[in-house]
Order: sequence, then structure tokens, then C-alpha cells
Amino acid sequence: MGDLTTPKPVLRIVAAFSCYPESLAWGAAQAESCWGAIALKSEPFLLTETTYYDQEMGPGQSKQFWAFADLQSPGDLPDWKRQTNQWEQQHAEEQSWPVARPLNLDSGYISEAKLVLATTKDRDHRIYLRDGIFAEVTLHYRRKVWEAWPWTYPDYQRAEFHEFFNRCREYLRKSLQTL
Repeated sequence: MGDLTTPKPVLRIVAAFSCYPESLAWGAAQAESCWGAIALKSEPFLLTETTYYDQEMGPGQSKQFWAFADLQSPGDLPDWKRQTNQWEQQHAEEQSWPVARPLNLDSGYISEAKLVLATTKDRDHRIYLRDGIFAEVTLHYRRKVWEAWPWTYPDYQRAEFHEFFNRCREYLRKSLQTL
């Protein structure tokens, strides 16, 4: 029998996308006011791999990643996802938007070995956590590179995303050394 241990803290991230720059700014401000400083922020990436969200969110979405300064327990992932879902709803209701969903916020984390995203959708490769939230290992870090799985979303396979995730992983490793 293995010994029970507490997992190492992880770097909380949010993948935010919208076709409205002001929605991305609103989401970042909301997250910082609740979760503390954003340590790393990517440039907005134009999403070109899919039109899946166009009807609900409008065409021409950009995705931006935020990594938060304070390391967290990976066990809190369901709380983060439920919080970001509430923020999405709040933002959609605050003013009149020409689309049903002006902002999409995906919670997750980066550990030294993987990038995990939270979701409300069950699939064969996702593990149920609690409170209606599932987790998916979207990428794994092997031989000094991020590698995709068969289920990894096409945009998460982009080199530009991996460059940002490398910066996040390095920030995490340095932060873990100070604990």
C-alpha cells in the first residue's frame, strides 16, 4: 500500500476567450480581484482552429491565458470552475450583448508534468471530481516538450501556446523552490 501524500501546489491558469477585448479585460480584472495578481499573461491568440463557438459567441474570438502568482492546491479545481462559470453568467447579464455568451473562462492548472482543464462535460477520458466538475489532462510534459493526447483541442497543440506554458512551468518550478 502506498503512503498518502499531499500533492505539490500547482499554478492556477485561466484560458479566456471572446471576440470582445473589453470582455477579456473584465474577466482578468474579476479574476485578479478574487484570486490575486496575474503573474503571467499571454498575448491574445486569434482562434482559427474551429468555428464551434461562433453561433454562441460570435466569430473572430481571441484566447488569452492568465497564470496567477499564488500557487494553489489542485484539489480546488472544481471551486475555480464553478467560480468562472458564475463570472461568465454575471458578465453576460451585466449589459446587452449581441451574442449569448460574450466571455468563456476555462479554469485549469499547470503542474510540472501536465496541464489540466476543468469542464462540466463528461467524456470517456475525463475524471469526475465533484460538484458537477470533471478534469481533463489536456497536455503532458515529456522529454522537455508539451505533448498532446488524441483528445487535446487543436488550439492547445499550437507552438505559441506551448511557449506560454513553458514560461508558466518555469515560473511554477521557481515558486516551488521557495516553499
